[in-house]
Amino acid sequence: MANQFLRSFLLPKNANRTTVARYHDYVRVGTQAGVVRIPLASPKVIGVATSRGNRGHQEDFHGFATLSLDPAELRLSVKKAHGIDWNPESVGPLLARQAVFVGIYDGHGGSAVSQYLRQELHGLFESVDKSLIPDLFAWIKEIGGYFKRFKGGALAPWIDPSHNTELLDLEARATLAFFEVDKNLSSDEVTQSCGATASVAILHSLDAPATSFLSSQNLALTVAHCGDTRVLLCATNGGRVFPMTENHHADAHVESIRLRRMMGSSLITDSFGESRWMGALMNTRWQTPHSLGDLRYKRFGVTPEPEVRTKLLKGDEWAYLIFVSDGISSILSDDEVVDLARDAPHPKAAAERILSFSQDLGGEDNATAIVVPLAGWGKIEGPDKTKELREYRRQQAGSYLRHSANDS
Repeated sequence: MANQFLRSFLLPKNANRTTVARYHDYVRVGTQAGVVRIPLASPKVIGVATSRGNRGHQEDFHGFATLSLDPAELRLSVKKAHGIDWNPESVGPLLARQAVFVGIYDGHGGSAVSQYLRQELHGLFESVDKSLIPDLFAWIKEIGGYFKRFKGGALAPWIDPSHNTELLDLEARATLAFFEVDKNLSSDEVTQSCGATASVAILHSLDAPATSFLSSQNLALTVAHCGDTRVLLCATNGGRVFPMTENHHADAHVESIRLRRMMGSSLITDSFGESRWMGALMNTRWQTPHSLGDLRYKRFGVTPEPEVRTKLLKGDEWAYLIFVSDGISSILSDDEVVDLARDAPHPKAAAERILSFSQDLGGEDNATAIVVPLAGWGKIEGPDKTKELREYRRQQAGSYLRHSANDS
């Protein structure tokens, strides 16, 4: 059904596009010999490991591309987030436009939305324009319910175009792209009860001469997050983990405040201490009221509005950036995830270690790990903090499986 949906939905839209996609599957780096292209799909550049587990269908997907964005917009974003007046002219017009996009998408209720995100979100992120915002905002208000009180969030300055001619920054661009996904999907019945969570990172090197994210000494990281996929930074100093996302579960503090403020008694705690949202027990389907798709439930507070965080990565302070779906994060702690990637020969091997260990502990869900190396790759100092814990957990899992086999 997902493939039928994608064919029926994507082909007409692609045929009528008026904008030209400029994104590509490599990153350019300036050298003394000229500009070199580094393929993003190389296992030494971005490592990916994914598994269907014991599920009947794969609903985890991912995507990466090098986008071509307006240098003035990138300059504005860097100034707002980090107080740095980056000069695009220092790297030339071609390299000044590039920003690497990496996304992880975890579907539920089917794979139609997560497959759509894999194919389309990076292109939407590159192509959306502030001129779309007034019509988009009108469509959002028509949803009603929760969105009757929606003021526009990061898009608010551009709702009335006559009052603001400012460029979009990356937070507004991410918000616009995520909402545009829902608007594009809203006419199809499949996406009424099918959705996906998403975490997207934009990596923009500020170095001059231009470098890639692999070696950048000044890397602007922007993460747009919606749901319960995880994005984790690992520091070279002791392998410390720095989460760039928080899980958007309905019973989490910030989410529960949002839902109660906007939807009153829709979120309750029953007599057994279990959280219920709209009368449903907080199982996997209902625990993330941040998602793309799920159009039937938008008026009840399910929002695609991303939480956007930024961080300036300097020198060799950070070894790698890891993305995991909840098939892994529901089994492994953040510390275990980053420690498993230590000393791997390349990013692909690191991703495979994370996935394999989660399966050793009994993981049965769709699971995906993505490892993006940074300037501190291979330079982590200090002990592996979770090594003994992981070994203990592996032994316990093996013992449980042996007992289960004997009982059967």
